[in-house]
Amino acid sequence: MNPLRGALSLGFESAGYKLITYIVLDLASGAIPVAVGWLSKIIFDDLSRGASVQTLVTLAVGLALAGVVQAVIPHILEYLRAELERATGTLAQGRLFSSLALFVGLGPFENPSFLDKLRLAKQSGRSAPGAILQGSLGAVRSGITITGFLGSLFVLAPLMSAFIVAFALPVLVAEIALSRRRANMLWRITPRERREIFFDQMLSNVDAAKEIRLFGTGSFLLGRMQHERRAADDAKRSVDRHELLVQSVLAFLGALAAGFGLIWAIHAAMSGVLTMGDVAIFVAAVAGVQTSVAQLAGSIAKAHQALVMFRHYQEVSSAEPDLERAPEPLPVPRLANALELRDVWFRYSDDQPWVLKGVTLVIPQGRSLALVGLNGAGKSTLIKLLCRFYDPTRGAILWDGVDIRNFAPEELRQRMSAVFQDFMHYDLTARENIVLGDLGAMEEPTRVIEAARKAGVHQAIAAFPLGYDTLVTRTFFAGSDNDDTTSGVLLSGGQMQRLALARALVRDRRDFLILDEPAAGLDAEAEHELHSQLRDFRQGRTSLLISHRLGSVREADQIAVLSDGCIVEQGDHLTLMAGSGVYSRLFAVQAAGYTEDSVSKLTVKASQ
Repeated sequence: MNPLRGALSLGFESAGYKLITYIVLDLASGAIPVAVGWLSKIIFDDLSRGASVQTLVTLAVGLALAGVVQAVIPHILEYLRAELERATGTLAQGRLFSSLALFVGLGPFENPSFLDKLRLAKQSGRSAPGAILQGSLGAVRSGITITGFLGSLFVLAPLMSAFIVAFALPVLVAEIALSRRRANMLWRITPRERREIFFDQMLSNVDAAKEIRLFGTGSFLLGRMQHERRAADDAKRSVDRHELLVQSVLAFLGALAAGFGLIWAIHAAMSGVLTMGDVAIFVAAVAGVQTSVAQLAGSIAKAHQALVMFRHYQEVSSAEPDLERAPEPLPVPRLANALELRDVWFRYSDDQPWVLKGVTLVIPQGRSLALVGLNGAGKSTLIKLLCRFYDPTRGAILWDGVDIRNFAPEELRQRMSAVFQDFMHYDLTARENIVLGDLGAMEEPTRVIEAARKAGVHQAIAAFPLGYDTLVTRTFFAGSDNDDTTSGVLLSGGQMQRLALARALVRDRRDFLILDEPAAGLDAEAEHELHSQLRDFRQGRTSLLISHRLGSVREADQIAVLSDGCIVEQGDHLTLMAGSGVYSRLFAVQAAGYTEDSVSKLTVKASQ
């Protein structure tokens, strides 16, 4: 859609009658200066001819009313502009984030170019529709004023009107060129501004505060942030200086034109060619044309820049899904047989190395599979494929023999639950942190409590000041209690992890459960307790467990070893230990850490 049409569409949809009122008043205000000029001319001419007092009073009242309207309309327009900006900004924001929700996977959010566009889209979605409307109407309003005054000049002095137009055209061309230059600059510095925001968040984020203060890296990160800021400022400064030079030259030429016109008008009046009223409207017309030309140029430049920025909003909000959707998706049945990866190859782009290389795995319904391997083996990528955050480059993932690409992604994910290694912690209440796993549990407090019990976090939550309704953050205050500094609690890392696990377990009516390092932040006793609880929960459920602690995966029905993107071993714990392969060596290394002769065993391992 054309950006101007898109902006107007947002305006009419969000606040139609206010937009119409704004358009009418804004355009009407363009004719008022011309009316004031002609009323002034008539008054001066009548004064010189000795018109009656009644006539002069009537004209004076009309001029006063025009002045009042001219003074009041800008304030009304400012109010309507703010109202329109709020309404269109809210609607645009909703549409933008609704469009983002249509992305099937994670690809766009791991693409720097898309993230740059998204940042500009969020900015322009709030402000660009109003700026486009204001700039476009400002251009039309200025055009009305210019047309009225040029018509007046043409009646009085045709050559002078042509002379003024000749000076006005370069201003328009120059301002549009400046606008294009500024829009290009804003796009070029977007990566730097995004990096500046990253360092800003690092320096003001509680999660990073411990390391920054312990390691003394604050000045280093501040230097990096200010380097990006200075580079962006240099680019802006260069454009500002260019604008200063161009606009100063244009202002000088405009002043010359006005001065020349005024000298001519005075000479013409002294020669009897113009009346006093003609001189008055001539002066008003020259000043009005120049002012309106500057406003016209500024409005066009503003609208042009907003249109350029608004295209980023349109590109993001109308972007096609990142992964292909089945035109007629099949219903997702309950998992009855198995979830299978069949000869799956994957890499993030054609110029990247293969992450998975011909992986074939079968997870029978009701059985548990543990996936182990060193860091970088491809475990996290495999999880992303199972959740259909990406599609395999080659091969397929089958749900009871059906390629999961034939299902609607949302319905497929309704059959799954997961706790990720890089789990989220939400600055909300404990209850909300859990029910975000299944919003249907909001009205089922017993499900929330049961999930918290299974995750081993119920007792901690019950001891909070407001129980499950306690904020688990100190970032915000609870509702209107902005004077109560005890309204939120801080959680330990282990408690945060258990809360994330409860969020996954509240989705207890799902067919497939993914547990990615569910106990990584827990101590040995807590880990043992948690895995005992999870063992009961996983009983009879189809599940995938990933853990670097091999003692926690030994009871899985099957264990698969992933190395360099390939499955190199598969079997139960006893079978793999008897095979003296990768798994048994890794298990022996970890077990050695708990024995008195660990040093000698590690030495033997290192020599192999």
